[in-house]
Amino acid sequence: MAKALAMAELTTVSTGMKAADIMVKTAEVNVIEAEVVCPGKYIILIEGELSAVRASVDAVKGMFPEKLIDSFVLGNPHESIFPALYGATDVKDKRALGVLETYSAASIIMAADIAAKTAIVDLIELRVARGMCGKSYMLLTGEVAAVESAIEYAKAKVADGTMFLDSTVIANPDDKMWNTVI
Repeated sequence: MAKALAMAELTTVSTGMKAADIMVKTAEVNVIEAEVVCPGKYIILIEGELSAVRASVDAVKGMFPEKLIDSFVLGNPHESIFPALYGATDVKDKRALGVLETYSAASIIMAADIAAKTAIVDLIELRVARGMCGKSYMLLTGEVAAVESAIEYAKAKVADGTMFLDSTVIANPDDKMWNTVI
């Protein structure tokens, strides 16, 4: 069994807290985060063995379909997701800047995993629904072609679920711009 990462994103705090409890009672999973995000949504980020994580998310999907905004289950998540989630990425080589924005917290983490596995890019930050009215975005850097490829592939995958909002690739950001990003 492989390590996995998953999230359930719900419309209300009360349902979110109940869902978190159900997730940990359904299978042996660890809660990484369970908290309120803008605009009063609740996210639960868990990790564990793939089958356990999948069972926990499926339980929430089955019990609260009308309150579930989005969810994901990732087997073997890319190792750069965690530093990007916590703003701890050490960016040494600033090249092209890719930005992808979504309507949900869950979809941005999925997009980041896809982008990081598609091309040789460095995830810089994952802003997950905090201070953005529930929207989320990711920042990444790398060679222009790699960033374009990563953004386009992630965009295509996220657009399937109608959670894609916008994206851009800046080929050579000015240092003044980089200073505001990192």
